[in-house]
Amino acid sequence: MFRIISGKWKAKKIAAPKNFEVRPTTDFAKEALFSILENKYDMQSISVLDLFAGIGSITFEFASRGCADVTSVELNPKHTSFINSTASELDMSLQINVQRGDVFDWLKKFRNKKSFEIVFSDAPFEMEEKKYYELLSLVLNNKFVKPNGVFIVEHQSRMKLEHPNLIDTRKYGNVSFSFFEPNKEDDQEI
Repeated sequence: MFRIISGKWKAKKIAAPKNFEVRPTTDFAKEALFSILENKYDMQSISVLDLFAGIGSITFEFASRGCADVTSVELNPKHTSFINSTASELDMSLQINVQRGDVFDWLKKFRNKKSFEIVFSDAPFEMEEKKYYELLSLVLNNKFVKPNGVFIVEHQSRMKLEHPNLIDTRKYGNVSFSFFEPNKEDDQEI
């Protein structure tokens, strides 16, 4: 169960089926994250890529706040179906584009096709550290993040991600958000 913190669907509780193994971002961490983002971005005019979308906690938060272009990538077919049906119930189907697939394969397939102001990743906490670096490379080297954008990686607080594009890490209990700036134009790999 998670709730939408703000926007059109503020305080709306969304319950996932009991057999779903999910770890939605806590309300406390989500509230802090969106406070940071709303100080920098106009939610109505940005596009968002939500990687490892799970059951859509972050996706629905962006859509509730007026973001009209949210792409959610999730491998589990039960989760993608849940996101689609919940989006339909909440009249968010036009805002949310759900893509079912492995995040790494999806990023390779769609490299250099579309850029986003915000790319958010909430990979499974048990993912190996080297996969986090592969993810950073795929997102930052393939123009998924617009020049004014940010790539946010949610991870366990005990993991410290080191990268030249790292601009900030915020810790909320055992969850941290690391913020990465996009590569400069002359750093982009072709």
